[in-house]
Amino acid sequence: MYRGRFAPTPSGRLHLGNLYAALMAWLHARSAGGAFALRMEDIDKPRCKPDLAELVLKDLRWFGLDWDEGPDVGGPYAPYTQSERADRYEAALDALLAHGRLYPCFCSRAELFSVASAPHGLSSEGPAYGGSCRFLPPEERSRRAETKTPSLRFAVPPDAPVAFEDAVYGRVDFPPGAGGDFVVRRADGIIGYQLAVVVDDAAMNVTHALRGADLLDSTPRQLWLYEALGLTPPAFAHVPLLCDERGERLSKRQKSLAAAALREAGVPAETLVGLVAWSARLIDRPEPIRPAELVAGFDLDKLPRDPIRFPLDALKKYNVTSTSG
Repeated sequence: MYRGRFAPTPSGRLHLGNLYAALMAWLHARSAGGAFALRMEDIDKPRCKPDLAELVLKDLRWFGLDWDEGPDVGGPYAPYTQSERADRYEAALDALLAHGRLYPCFCSRAELFSVASAPHGLSSEGPAYGGSCRFLPPEERSRRAETKTPSLRFAVPPDAPVAFEDAVYGRVDFPPGAGGDFVVRRADGIIGYQLAVVVDDAAMNVTHALRGADLLDSTPRQLWLYEALGLTPPAFAHVPLLCDERGERLSKRQKSLAAAALREAGVPAETLVGLVAWSARLIDRPEPIRPAELVAGFDLDKLPRDPIRFPLDALKKYNVTSTSG
């Protein structure tokens, strides 16, 4: 049975790009007659707020989406909030350590910035880690550990290329060592996104992971973790990103495009769904429509392969702009 999910991070308000990603994941699950779960990815507690998590639920329901399992409705794989699943991540770390797949890293916190949050592509993390701590002798590791708590990095196989079949982009190939060794637990104890998403998708029996194309280059890291933990990965589908008319990706900084701001400006949810669906080539004209009306005709093959440009001008009558701040 198909099992899909949407996993937002409540570190800010959902924006139009998030609603699009949620719609695509929801349609993929519903068109297959499968189950759809909502998981709150709030492992970075300093950045994630309970009130924002509540707003996520409100925004998605306003947009016309529902879910079979989630933090508010429960389900067979509860809890659906990552901050409540720490024991599972620790068990995975213990298994990886026992198999020699991790090593301590004593590099500065600045070099490990944004490890816990879902990355917008690995380029957002800066250059690939050079591996300076990977081959430290045991005595040097012990000496450094006396004055600094290390993070834990996954040792990426240096000679193993990665290839997988993506439901949107077809066969995708990555060279050996793509992305470099990556952090699975920060020095402050916060679990890295890559480890948490693998553990949770496997534990929740997710069969299909649909997400934005900005996470395409994260997939090798997750496949290495699946292999190292003896777990079966889901089928992947990476959908093109939703952008403004200039081709710039939408972000949480554009507060006027937050779902709550659009709702408060009086934009009807059906109008927004129709514009998103038309931009993604799911319908042939921009007209108000509910997500449920898109299920029967949904097909990933209809999506463009390049970033999708959303017509923000169509929202001008609601006094909505794309300004940041």
